[in-house]
Amino acid sequence: MMHHVKQAIIMAAGIGKRMQPVTLNTPKPLVKVNGVRMIDTVIQGLHANGIHEIYIVIGHLKEKFQCLEEEYQGVKLIENPYYNTCNNISSLYVAREHLEEAMILDGDQMIYNQKVLSPVFERSGYNAVWTDGETDEWLLMVEDGVVTGCSRTGGSGGWQLYSVSRWSAEDGRRLKRHLEIEFETKKNHQIYWDDVALFCYPEEYELGIHPMQYGDVVEIDNFSELAALDQTYIMR
Repeated sequence: MMHHVKQAIIMAAGIGKRMQPVTLNTPKPLVKVNGVRMIDTVIQGLHANGIHEIYIVIGHLKEKFQCLEEEYQGVKLIENPYYNTCNNISSLYVAREHLEEAMILDGDQMIYNQKVLSPVFERSGYNAVWTDGETDEWLLMVEDGVVTGCSRTGGSGGWQLYSVSRWSAEDGRRLKRHLEIEFETKKNHQIYWDDVALFCYPEEYELGIHPMQYGDVVEIDNFSELAALDQTYIMR
């Protein structure tokens, strides 16, 4: 059975400590890379794939995001009041009403190949790039198209997880329920939202992967990675 993304959630509430001092006055997703704000590549990639119902979860320097509602059709802002005390599970928790047939993305990445945001998918799961070499990024193990495990500490010979995922209506409802259990009942506020399906309730999901190539999406985690892509930051 094929599914079709109807809405997107962009995570954009974080403080971006590892990219300071750039993020002291500018939210990380609004930082420019070679003249283009990171979040622009995400929104434009979604629009190019016919996805116009877009929810952006904001927190740090939230007022700086107001312009996006004016600049882009279909963008709505959701405030995360917990961003300064909780991990990013709180951001997806506040957007949990929009998880059915949804794509979840980080706002602090560069989308260089818009085709990787295709709205059509067969199985809920993450965009991923095959890596033979060593990586310290999250690495997925896959058998017969189904994710069988995930290493938080990386490794080699696996599928490196990227911050683009798709969720069917059924899995979206399941994820919503699990988020509420972890955040409200268990007070499990210091985990990543990805932990919910991959580590807290892995037996209740049959996730797949959406293969892409290295360079299709570039995640920028810290100032040195930013400066490597845009050397104007070295001169500041």
